[in-house]
Amino acid sequence: MESYQASQFELLTIIVNNGMGTKILHTAKKNGVCGGTIVLGRGTVKSSILKFLELHDEEKEIIFIVAGRSAAFSLLEYLDKEYNFIKPHHGIAFCTPVISVVGSKGCMANIHEESGGVKAIMYSAISVIVDKGNAEAVIEAATKVGSTGGTIINARGSGIHETSKLFSMEIEPEKEVVLIISEIEKTEAIVSSINDTLQLHKPGKGIMFVQDVSKVYGLRNTK
Repeated sequence: MESYQASQFELLTIIVNNGMGTKILHTAKKNGVCGGTIVLGRGTVKSSILKFLELHDEEKEIIFIVAGRSAAFSLLEYLDKEYNFIKPHHGIAFCTPVISVVGSKGCMANIHEESGGVKAIMYSAISVIVDKGNAEAVIEAATKVGSTGGTIINARGSGIHETSKLFSMEIEPEKEVVLIISEIEKTEAIVSSINDTLQLHKPGKGIMFVQDVSKVYGLRNTK
């Protein structure tokens, strides 16, 4: 098993309507970026809070791709031009930094890539893993303090007698993953509201983690 250390990797997350995932992966391949993973999700139910992500109560596909930083940024720019994410219901795409990549030579970054100047982080990606049925409570807690929507992913283990793990927490068939993109100045309030509502600091209640967003396409001004 090989591990490639770096701040030069990015995780691309692309949320689109059901049926678009394979097309996105084909586009990525044409642009020299290695394959990714597609999972199913759904938009939050209350359409009044969907100004940010434009996600309605319908099936979505979420594509995860790991690539070198410059390749990831170039792909995002290309995808935005190709699919016009800024238009309503066309999707959202963003990058978050990756510390290391294991087992994928195809995702190696060029060690000579220049990182460029440090840019101010404007958005955060908040991921929350809770028992099935609690995802809507996460969304409601977030919207009370300024969030405008999210994506709910149904998570399951790899088999009847097996579970997958994330940060040592079992992801079983009764779990849901909620992904929220937040303006950086609202992140702390959203995290606090979710924790207070779901009591995530107590054992077995769930887990939440926050990532910086390097680049994002498809968000509209909510002010």
